[in-house]
Amino acid sequence: MFDKILIANRGEIACRIIRTARRMGLSTVAVYSDADARALHVDMADEAVAIGPAPSAQSYLVIDKILDACRRTGAQAVHPGYGFLAERAAFAEALAASGIVFIGPNPAAIEAMGDKIESKRAAARAGVSTVPGHLGVIADEDEAVRIAGDIGYPVMIKASAGGGGKGMRIAHSASEVRDGIARARSEALSSFGDDRVFIEKFIVDPRHIEIQVLGDKHGNVIHLGERECSIQRRNQKVIEEAPSPLLDSATRARMGAEAVALAKAVNYDSAGTVEFVAGQDRSFFFLEMNTRLQVEHPVTELVTGIDLVEQMIRVAAGERLSLVQDDVRLNGWAVESRIYAEDPYRNFLPSTGRLTRYRPPPEQTQNGITVRNDTGVYEGGEISIYYDPMIAKLCTHAPDRLTAIRAMGDALDGFFIEGIRHNVPFLASIMDNERWRSGALSTGFIREEFPQGFEAIVADRSLRDTLASVAVVLDHIENQRKRRITGQLSGRAVRFATCRIVELGEEWLPVDIVSESDKLIRIVHHGSGGGERAVETAWSPADPIFEGRIDGQPVRVQVRRVLNGYRLGHRGADMVARVYTGREAELARLMPERVLSDASRKLLCPMPGLIVAIAVEVGQEVKAGEPLAIVEAMKMENILRAERDGKVKAIHVRKGDSLAVDAVIMEFE
Repeated sequence: MFDKILIANRGEIACRIIRTARRMGLSTVAVYSDADARALHVDMADEAVAIGPAPSAQSYLVIDKILDACRRTGAQAVHPGYGFLAERAAFAEALAASGIVFIGPNPAAIEAMGDKIESKRAAARAGVSTVPGHLGVIADEDEAVRIAGDIGYPVMIKASAGGGGKGMRIAHSASEVRDGIARARSEALSSFGDDRVFIEKFIVDPRHIEIQVLGDKHGNVIHLGERECSIQRRNQKVIEEAPSPLLDSATRARMGAEAVALAKAVNYDSAGTVEFVAGQDRSFFFLEMNTRLQVEHPVTELVTGIDLVEQMIRVAAGERLSLVQDDVRLNGWAVESRIYAEDPYRNFLPSTGRLTRYRPPPEQTQNGITVRNDTGVYEGGEISIYYDPMIAKLCTHAPDRLTAIRAMGDALDGFFIEGIRHNVPFLASIMDNERWRSGALSTGFIREEFPQGFEAIVADRSLRDTLASVAVVLDHIENQRKRRITGQLSGRAVRFATCRIVELGEEWLPVDIVSESDKLIRIVHHGSGGGERAVETAWSPADPIFEGRIDGQPVRVQVRRVLNGYRLGHRGADMVARVYTGREAELARLMPERVLSDASRKLLCPMPGLIVAIAVEVGQEVKAGEPLAIVEAMKMENILRAERDGKVKAIHVRKGDSLAVDAVIMEFE
């Protein structure tokens, strides 16, 4: 076993690897770009080495800089995490040539499986069923259109060296193939330094299920069950779980056997993932193999009790697997939600900036439920435009699926982030989605359940009463604290009205404070659906999360102050609740509404990003749906299209400009 390892990565995965290495008694070395000088993984590691400018092509993707960091620190082994150099055979070979151990599979296995085209050929040779497609590299757009026509639409365009949804497009027509090829190549080159793409048939209404494999350098390979990763947006996984609600034990055994056979065929000797596209009838086809640790590996760790990072390190050091297949048991159910820096209310556009508040729920195991949060950020840190927008991976584990889902909903309600936009409300809303809870999943789930994009959940009567109850109690607790402020004028005691009027959306709800005792406040709702509520809480005005019980049921609500009230978030609902006395409510009803200025004649930058291209000129007539500009943020290219017909009046930016959110790109007549 080595004494010191270097982590050739950043963010949450670097922090995750450091935690296991520390538990094993190993020293760690972090590497960082200029943008990551104050990152959490730099602070956690025993040593840290600067490796260059912010763009990954000049830092995290430069093999020589990683080798130099190893030589300078005496690191004996390198863990690549995922992304960057994790699936580069040339990186593993360069380390070996320098006498440094690569904590991952051997270069030949990476070569055979890491390349999406070669992996399909290897799978076919091993007798594994594969998705119909063209396994050669596509020369140009014309060839791509011809091949897509032969395969039959819809087709999937994929980067050969890709992963994580980068360099991937679904096309339903020849025009979409031409546009998709260009975008996929550009993203693939930017993310992986390799612009090769291929085309395969897109299976309609598919599920994405993957098998975790683990091998050693002595020919032993086992699998650790499956993960369901069907909840995706733009081919990027959003929510994962283990095991899959689709599979039965027989299908699991067949998929596992195929995954192990494929791994043995290429002498696989580390942790890896064999991905399948599955039909609703439990049919399945080999998709690709990722020769690295997966983002979603924590759900497998939670249901098996096996630390995959530790196993990778031990295998790399030459140890035999301490497990055989019969030792693997799947216990309970685990769910993972990826917390991204993106705005769900604006079509999930990336959001960057400083985390002014970052308060995840506590990591703990209580009453048979485990909450785990893998993160690489901290309060006060920045989310950069240069890297993946992931903030954290929140996981829950429980004895059964619905309990794990309920625990995830509670944990998301307790995850407080400010300073940037994030997808926590969106994730929380899915936890109450009946289709998700029933397990009727497909990779089209988000597109089908949110066809118009995500909007805050419309609260039903029960949820509105819950939010109104919380608002009244918050206001009451703050009033009680005001009574204890020292130095107040003497004379008559200050009395607060027991009746409160809660403005919640278009409703005005009267609520009475009936009584209070130690941490218990009784209130009465008037009107339809009214009645007495018992609210128990230890909330104080310093807490960003209201945590308590309403009529004995646990409730977590996110609390943000606004004028005369609170902005409350719960299970995807996001509502402003203003609390008034009776007289204040009368006056508030008379206030005029503020009307926002018309921005329909301007194209605004929807996210902080870099202008990659301007597709129009001043004076040009444009039709609704035509591309106007391309903005790159967090490795993804976003095409901005005309919302209506018009004529370009002025263009205020040039290719290469960095823009802030809502910066004016162009104006229309």
